[in-house]
Amino acid sequence: MQRLIKNVITSRATSDGAGVKLQRAITPSVANIDPFLMLDEISSDQGQDYIAGFPDHPHRGFETVTYMLQGKMRHKDHLGNEGVLEDGAVQWMTAGRGVIHSEMPEQTEGLLHGFQLWINLPAKDKMQPAAYQEYASDDFPIVNISASSSIKVMAGTLIQGDNKVTGPVKNIATEAQYFDIRLSQDDVVAIPTKTTHTVLLYCFKGQLEIAGKVLAQGQTAVLSPGDLLSIKALEDAAFLFLSAQPIGEPVVNYGPFVMNTAAEIEQAIQDYHHGCLTG
Repeated sequence: MQRLIKNVITSRATSDGAGVKLQRAITPSVANIDPFLMLDEISSDQGQDYIAGFPDHPHRGFETVTYMLQGKMRHKDHLGNEGVLEDGAVQWMTAGRGVIHSEMPEQTEGLLHGFQLWINLPAKDKMQPAAYQEYASDDFPIVNISASSSIKVMAGTLIQGDNKVTGPVKNIATEAQYFDIRLSQDDVVAIPTKTTHTVLLYCFKGQLEIAGKVLAQGQTAVLSPGDLLSIKALEDAAFLFLSAQPIGEPVVNYGPFVMNTAAEIEQAIQDYHHGCLTG
């Protein structure tokens, strides 16, 4: 069954951290996109839009995925982990029972462009120790669709004919797939999808057509159930393909904490204030 566009969400301008300007593509309040919680895009050539960054802040109960297209993100946490995500890199952070970290952006040739995705964790995994996976741009396989169209496979497996290509990110509770797809005008790509998965597309350049409906830059498509997705580029386009197994549990979120009950949120707040968020 072909997946169709069920709903379109238009990103909105907002700010977060210490005043970082960004486009919020999806928010925790949007229903029926379990297990996805939030998606932000940062894209600016003006340092004042983002230079203050994201000073120390906590997380508990979900995963954050940071993907830098251009520019860098310097990160450091209270556990002693630190590093710099370079152009094209991905950090997959499982916050688990808790982490307190900072994320400070740095431009490359005057430009910063990247994404942060939040993915929920099932209740059984919410209180596991925090963990990181980080991969450089060269770690990701690229599948060529045509001479000028390609798919970067960051997480999950992409099936194209008899070929299966798997990204390096491992041990994802929701079996997520995360692809960066670039299509030249009039090129078409068909992607088999898992019928039980929630599938989203976020278009960050150009325009796409899915079964006769148009998805424009800055819009997220929530797709109907199915096992195949066919996408045509109406002009040169770039978009994120996001797919994951729904969790089907209650979601209670309060800022940087995502749990299953209000009592668990209250406990997370108390743990943070008492300095015992992580143990």
